Amino acid sequence: MTPIFCRPAALRGCLAALALAIALPLAAAPGAHGPGGEHLDAPSSQIGGTLLPRLEANSDLFELVAELKDGQLRIYVDRYVSNEPVADASVEVESGNFKALAAYQAAAGYYLLEAPDFLKALGAPGEHPLVFTILAGEDADLINGTLDTRSADAGYGNDHGHSHALEWTAWGVGGLLATGLLVVALRRRQQRMKAGGLQ
Repeated sequence: MTPIFCRPAALRGCLAALALAIALPLAAAPGAHGPGGEHLDAPSSQIGGTLLPRLEANSDLFELVAELKDGQLRIYVDRYVSNEPVADASVEVESGNFKALAAYQAAAGYYLLEAPDFLKALGAPGEHPLVFTILAGEDADLINGTLDTRSADAGYGNDHGHSHALEWTAWGVGGLLATGLLVVALRRRQQRMKAGGLQ
């Protein structure tokens, strides 16, 4: 009689359980990946695997989100109370000696700052205090915020800021365990068959 642990069905069950035990911690771990390689637990400012420099600020009238992406500063402006997007306003951005107007992009729904020298200064790693002057109809307001680009550069070109070493190690160990279990089970089965006089 073939021992239970040597039977093909039992062996397949053991291998399936082992694979599931290895896969579940990886899928649930922080930094898990979705189908496109994106981080499932990533904040909204993490796009394409790269942490974007991002600023969020508000006043009694307006709230805004500014992101530095692809050499451009994109600014989303909403009414603070209603969360209604603010279109066709005058949005001026100032930081140190730099000052420039952001042009409204109707199709995209944001204001775009494209002043090369200004953007080059913002792209340097550091904390950049910004002052936004918003004029929308009869409403006018100043909003202050800080764009932090210190950690953004660290995410470029380094596999979105974290190592896959732990994942590869887990898969490697799992593969070795599965292979070892299979070899041991097959050898025991062969020994049993020989002992029973079976070919």
